[in-house]
Amino acid sequence: MRRVAVTGLGVVSALGVGREAHVAGLREGRCGVGQLSIANVDRLSVTIGAPASGFVGEERFGKSELALLDRTTQLALTAAAEAVAQSGLEVDEALAPRAGVAIGTALTGMETVDANYRAVYEEKKNRVHPFVVPRLMTNAGASQISMAHGLTGPAWTVSTACSSSNHAIGQAFHLIRSGGADVMLAGGAEAPLVFGVIKAWEGLRVMSKDGCRPFCETRNGMVQGEGAAVLVLEEWDRAARRGAPILAELAGFSMTADAGDIVTPSAEGAARAIRGALLDARLAPEDVGYINAHGTATAANDRTECAAIRSAFGAAAETVSVSSTKSMHGHCLGGAGAVEMAAVVLALSEGVIAPTVGLVRQDPACDLDVTPITARERRVDAALSNSFAFGGLNAVLAARRA
Repeated sequence: MRRVAVTGLGVVSALGVGREAHVAGLREGRCGVGQLSIANVDRLSVTIGAPASGFVGEERFGKSELALLDRTTQLALTAAAEAVAQSGLEVDEALAPRAGVAIGTALTGMETVDANYRAVYEEKKNRVHPFVVPRLMTNAGASQISMAHGLTGPAWTVSTACSSSNHAIGQAFHLIRSGGADVMLAGGAEAPLVFGVIKAWEGLRVMSKDGCRPFCETRNGMVQGEGAAVLVLEEWDRAARRGAPILAELAGFSMTADAGDIVTPSAEGAARAIRGALLDARLAPEDVGYINAHGTATAANDRTECAAIRSAFGAAAETVSVSSTKSMHGHCLGGAGAVEMAAVVLALSEGVIAPTVGLVRQDPACDLDVTPITARERRVDAALSNSFAFGGLNAVLAARRA
């Protein structure tokens, strides 16, 4: 089978705009969670989040472009441009039909939805902007990226709640490995920090009012974040021939469904996805040095994930390093797995395990090495990235050091 290289990475998150700013935040264990300043925040019981506050669309796009671009798509385009620049990728007439894009998102266009619902229902306007539909359609990010970079090959959007971007990256990986494409831009984006979205999530009673503390006995829920990340995935030999920077090798992917409860996770479903990714990558549990956990800081998710890791890893669970970077950049929903791949690349390329910050006292039911508070140095030859979504949709990626 063909090997798949990661030759570019772009990120926008609460830790900063750009890959280097985001990675610096991971190394430092810096928390991007803070008080929100959005319309009607006084009507919310949850008033914290992890916005990409350094990102200002008006500084990056012209007025005519902004008319077509929701904030979610702006984030996706920015991350994709950085990834392509790092990879040195040039899409010519020959490559274009063999190059595509897969983007994951759960709630795309929420800024546009919120603003236009206000216009129609609150302000009693009878018309909305003619570009509302192109702004909020779920495939906006994938379509805009394909046009920006001249990608005429496979292009699609994946929406599987919080596993969306892992599903997108995994499907793009399999497409290249099987010969269906040579290059794919793959990742995810989300900009959910608007009144309507947060008010809806409040109803689920899974949101924290004071911070994100995965695996901590004092945790009380997740914190929403916004962000985007895009990887350039490339057939290995092609990347090597052109001298591209190879950040890591994407080596395996697995997806499963719990087929159980719409919100309660299943340890067995998650464990099957972990085992499947190891099998697909031809890795043994003891080969894996790091797992970027889904780690949402809800009791059900954290405990279920730890049980799944123990089930899939057996004795190797005692030695693998685990962390949840959501403690720093929040839960980016459909963009989460893509943003978190930056921590996987950091571990593989630099031997730095990003920490789980905010941990006061570790939950005895989460008795793994969860890398509390500060980053740790460790050689990592292989790593996993877990995403486990509402609806019981699980997606696990496996990567190797280049």
